Amino acid sequence: MKVLPFPCIRPVPERAAEVAALPYDVFDRAEAAAYVANHPLSFLAIDRPETQFAPDADMYAPEVYARGAELLHERIDEGIYQTDPSMSYYLYELTQNGRTQTGVVAICSVDEYDNGIIKKHENTRAAKERDRIEHIRALGCQTGPIFLTYRDEPVLSFILAQVKTGQALYDFTDEEGVHQRVWEVRRPESVEALREMFARVPCAYIADGHHRTASAMRVAHEMRAAAQEAGTYTGKEPFNYFLSVLFPASELTILPYNRVVSDRAGLSVDELIARIHEAGFTVEPSSEPVESAEVGVMGLFTAGSWYRLSFTPELASAVAQAGAVESLDVSVLQDRVLGPILGIGDPREDARISFVGGIRGTAELERRAGADGVAFSMCATTIDQLLAVADAGLLMPPKSTWFEPKLRSGLFIHRIAR
Repeated sequence: MKVLPFPCIRPVPERAAEVAALPYDVFDRAEAAAYVANHPLSFLAIDRPETQFAPDADMYAPEVYARGAELLHERIDEGIYQTDPSMSYYLYELTQNGRTQTGVVAICSVDEYDNGIIKKHENTRAAKERDRIEHIRALGCQTGPIFLTYRDEPVLSFILAQVKTGQALYDFTDEEGVHQRVWEVRRPESVEALREMFARVPCAYIADGHHRTASAMRVAHEMRAAAQEAGTYTGKEPFNYFLSVLFPASELTILPYNRVVSDRAGLSVDELIARIHEAGFTVEPSSEPVESAEVGVMGLFTAGSWYRLSFTPELASAVAQAGAVESLDVSVLQDRVLGPILGIGDPREDARISFVGGIRGTAELERRAGADGVAFSMCATTIDQLLAVADAGLLMPPKSTWFEPKLRSGLFIHRIAR
């Protein structure tokens, strides 16, 4: 792979903890506004610039994105951000609940995404892409790193461990209790060692950030076409690369991505349970919320009660013979319950379904389901399943994986336009 160092725009060390923000899409509009009101220097103000406007303002208006660009330039002028003059890599370590993952912050090739060396496993939604496209255009920067993974390379892991024996550039614990450390790799021999090691990695996989990736690709191709038309294109322009953090697969943690449907599609509770049983599941009442750690087992919450759903032997046998996508629990639920029983034909577009990351727990499922809805708690998709789907050139159902901890925005920025 072509995984390169770059001149990073980043916060000065004493401001890193204050600036670092969760990704823009884990907040709804009210949550984002409330957070920025209490954390005015958080990068979320730039990532979600509608927070600088009235609650009823059009959050996708051109002036909103322009305000995000203004805020970034203001914070560079104020010395909150600096631009590293050297071509550097960065190591980004996150530790949560005693588990550590270490990624390499770099820029990756647009061409390698186009030709499938960087593999995806999920479709995207056009409306969500448009927002990030306008954000990148306005700022002339990529600000949300794409979360990539690769199959472990032992020698590369050894090199990264050696780098981490040095002094960290950033070292803080965020509000969610995630310990974050960053090291800069700028010595020419160390930079070259990392570049050569990644050249031995045959491919990478998008773990999280499909919409950010698709948006970055769209802007990159627009800028490339404009440069080619102007006769100035060289292939070395920064827009030919996108901001990434690459982690070895063995270090990643995937949590469930749960589902909530706003109603029972006109069915009584007994009718719903009977239909699910007919679809190939055993249904057992549970006195406690069901949090599954076993493939083929999921929880159902409706009308104030929990049920444990399990594949019958017949269904389990059919699933075992299915393809990489069809055998996923989220696929079985969609194909046998959400679609035919609850009428969710396209989960990417249907307003009746919402998706809840496992980090929020079962109480959030109960709250969202309310009196009339239906919630499903899922077993987490495994990293091996993700890699198998991507290797087969297939796509998972939307919202199949929830990675924790989330990468923070605002610590690393890649400028693609002057």
